[in-house]
Amino acid sequence: MLIQINTDRNIEGREELAGRVEEKIRSALGRFDERLTRIEVHLGDENSDKKLGEDDKRCLLEGRPAGLAPIAVDHRAPTMELAVDGAIDKFRRALDSEIGKRRQR
Repeated sequence: MLIQINTDRNIEGREELAGRVEEKIRSALGRFDERLTRIEVHLGDENSDKKLGEDDKRCLLEGRPAGLAPIAVDHRAPTMELAVDGAIDKFRRALDSEIGKRRQR
């Protein structure tokens, strides 16, 4: 599974953050490793110019499961860690659901 991480220009500590995000994804989605060809992660700070605002950190995950349509989810939260955790959780549920539908056929 290839993991590609993209950040907007307002994210600080990109290298360190990218390492933590990749580790979280591999840990949470490791059981799908053979089914996922690629995951793209887009991290952003939507209110960076104002420095205020609730839920202004955003994580978008787009996964490419082999033989299935891409799955995309996003999550907004007050911190980047919470945004990433929320997006991973949503993605895992969506992927479980999609794989479950295929098994029932």
